Amino acid sequence: MNQPNGRKHSGNVQGLRPDVRTSPGDGEPGWASGLRKLYNSVVEEPLPDSFQDLLKKLDDSDDA
Repeated sequence: MNQPNGRKHSGNVQGLRPDVRTSPGDGEPGWASGLRKLYNSVVEEPLPDSFQDLLKKLDDSDDA
């Protein structure tokens, strides 16, 4: 893949271990899937009751 500066990108980043450079076959860095899993686990966490209460109060104040 050509980069904007004209250099070819092999998918490997020097200085990183080979296992974290790229995931085999998908063309994305090896750490990307771990980051995606972490993000999804945070998004799927239930909202604490205190936040739910605060959001309800804010919604109620908009109605007033």
